[in-house]
Parts: sequence; structure tokens; C-alpha cells
Amino acid sequence: MNSKLITSSVAALCFASAALAQNPVIRDQFTADPTARVFEGKVYVYPSHDIISPVEPERKWFSMADYHVFSSEDLIDWKDHGVILSQENVPWGKPDAYSMWAPDCVYKNGKYYFYFPNAPKSGRGFAVGVAVADKPYGPFVPQAEPIKGVTGIDPCVLVASDGNSYIYWSGMGLRGSKLKDNMLEVEGESVRLDENLPAGFKEGPFIFEREGKFYLTYPWVQDKTETLAYAMSDSPLGPFEYKGLIMLQSPSGCWTNHHSLVEYKGEWYLFYHHNDYSPQFDKNRSIRIDKVHFNADGTIQTVAPTLRGVGITPARSVIQIDRYSFLSQGGTFVDFLDVDKPFNGWYVALPRPATWVEYEDVDFGASSPKKVKMMIRSKKGAEVAFSAEENKDFAVVKVPASKSWKEVSAPMILELTGVNYVRATVNSGDVEIDWITFE
Repeated sequence: MNSKLITSSVAALCFASAALAQNPVIRDQFTADPTARVFEGKVYVYPSHDIISPVEPERKWFSMADYHVFSSEDLIDWKDHGVILSQENVPWGKPDAYSMWAPDCVYKNGKYYFYFPNAPKSGRGFAVGVAVADKPYGPFVPQAEPIKGVTGIDPCVLVASDGNSYIYWSGMGLRGSKLKDNMLEVEGESVRLDENLPAGFKEGPFIFEREGKFYLTYPWVQDKTETLAYAMSDSPLGPFEYKGLIMLQSPSGCWTNHHSLVEYKGEWYLFYHHNDYSPQFDKNRSIRIDKVHFNADGTIQTVAPTLRGVGITPARSVIQIDRYSFLSQGGTFVDFLDVDKPFNGWYVALPRPATWVEYEDVDFGASSPKKVKMMIRSKKGAEVAFSAEENKDFAVVKVPASKSWKEVSAPMILELTGVNYVRATVNSGDVEIDWITFE
């Protein structure tokens, strides 16, 4: 796969909200399979932690040795609470299996219960364990044995509105079972949930309750890579009726997608993953967030994956304009700043006059900034016009020819306040832009 990640054939849509998240949202390590939960007024995300395994054959496959948890009050700044559980600390688990795949965490009875899959010391298949803590970030203490009767991966736990709890997992299909009140044991036999759903490989169930309905959402290989599909029921253990797709398969060929849906401050969000930082190895993934909308009948509208993410960006912050809302045609593209250091991020290339990039929902506040500043380079030198409401130019920047990145600024010739879009258009020459900001 070419390292030029995004071409102008993809125009990402975005939606306004009260919070900011440019995709990916965790930018210093690989994070996949995100389960988002709201605890203590914050969003906590419990992902798996992709790494390149130090041993074969895991080196060429999915490899996870531990779990981190991240939290945010605004979806802008994410705090890494560090490692909450490692494979060598699981009493019943194989300490070098690198199989700590998609987890979940719920709150009940004054405790936080962290559910995770791992390879048992017997070396056969997967089991699901539980670690318990007093706080959503730990310290988590793993139980001595896995949950009896739950053999598989991708645990998801629902604490229903009636107080009952259920666990779901992937193992010989999608399965579910009621949990005992201690949250550590299943009650009765498990139920097969996917027998009435369309054929095709399924995994990663995430179940939630909304307005009296239960939603079974899951990654589903409809063609070659995973879509996100869903079904609905009046009961937490079904039967479930297939309703459609939440997200189509990735056009870039990332094989997996794994997700969760959460309501936060009156809005619904889809947390999912993509291999943004690792385009040539789709076993290293990164968390994205986009907004979710429901129809009046409770069905879910299809979500278009975006680079822009969700929310409103303060104009006086560093705006990663390569996480664009819209990008013109004409040879434009996004590429890594340094292919050997992907977490350094990207730049957007506008190679000829009339090419442009647009970033929506920038908050200029009550008073207009005085200048626009950017990190930019140009092979031949260039002139770039910045426009906003009614497509009026509010700044024109002269860019000197340079092979290296230069910080360039220009005064604002129009005042801007409130929330607006920002478009950068090349008037002459060519440019590559790393970031912009306003002062």
C-alpha cells in the first residue's frame, strides 16, 4: 500500500458538537477495539494495545500484551492512566501469549469490572477473565480463574435498566448469557445470538440499550473486510432482527473494525478503529470517533468515517488541517511527515493553483484574532489565500521557496468571530501544510 494515505477522492463529512476530536484520537501508541464508557462524568476508553510482537508467529499477526485506559471530559484531551493489566499478571493466563484482545469494563455494586480475553495456560483457545477495581482506572485485581462457560474473545457486558447483567462474546458464533449478581459467574446456559442474522464472519459484539430496545452491533465481513452491522430486539438475549450497516467496509483495505457506541452529554458517538498510523500493516490500529444519529424509529443512520472527527476546534489551538473536512481534486493528498515516525502525524499537499483544503467548525471566539500562522513549505514559493464565511478571503500568505518546513504568518484583513470554516486555497505555486493556528 502506498504511504500516501488519503487521496482527494475521499471527502470526509463532519458534524458539529460541543467537543473536539481529530482522528485518530490517541496519537502516541496503537490502540484498537475501543470500548467507551461514561463513568464519574467522564468518557473512559478501554482499548486493546497493538504492538509488534517480539516473538514469531505473533510478529505478523495481532499482538497485545497489556491494557491501558484513557479518559477525557471533553473528547479533546485524553489522559493515559497507564497499564491497568499485563499478560504476566493474569494468574490463569499464558504469560507470553500476546493475546489480550478486545476488553470491556462496567460498573455495578460499587465496583468496576474489567472483562478481557486471554489464552489460558493450557494453550487451547481463549477464555475470558475479570479484574476488579474501586476506580475506573484501577488498580485492577484479576480473579484467579476465568469465567466458567465463557470460551472465546471480545467480551461485552450489559448492565440493563432493570438491574440484570449479561455477558456477550465471540466463540462459535455470537453468544450471550445472563450474569449472576456477583458479575463473576454466568447463570444458566449461553444463547446463540446470530443464527437469524445474515451469513458471514462475525465477531466483536457490542450491546447497548436505548429507549426500551436492545441493539446488537458487531463487525461483519460482508465482502473482504469488516463492516459494522446491527440488529435490534425487545430482549437482551434476542431474538435479534437484522437492521443494516452502521459503517461500510474500509476503502483502504483495513481488515478489521471493532467498536462501541456511547451517549455522552446528550450526543451519541461511535468509537472504532482504523490503521491510520500503520497503512502497510493493518494489525496496528488506532481509535477514531465519529458522531452517530438515530432515526425516529430507532434505527441507526450509516456513519461516514472521517478524518476531522467530531466537535468544534478552538481557533487559537494548533489545527491539524490534514485532518480535513473536505479536500479538492487536482493531485492533492495527505502523507506522513516522517514515514519512520508515524506518530509525528501528517501534512496535506496542495500541488497547484486552485487546489484547496477545508476544515470545518473552528471557533474564533468573541474577539477576532489578529493573524494566521502556519507550518508550511513550498518548492517554488507560493501564495495561499485563507477564506471563511461567504468565501471571503480573510488573509493572504506569501510563502517563500524552501525544502524545509517554515513557520509563516500573515495579518488578518477581515475580522472573524464565532464558529466558522477555514479554507486554504493556493493562488500560485504549490504548498504542503503541517498545521495552522490563529493569534
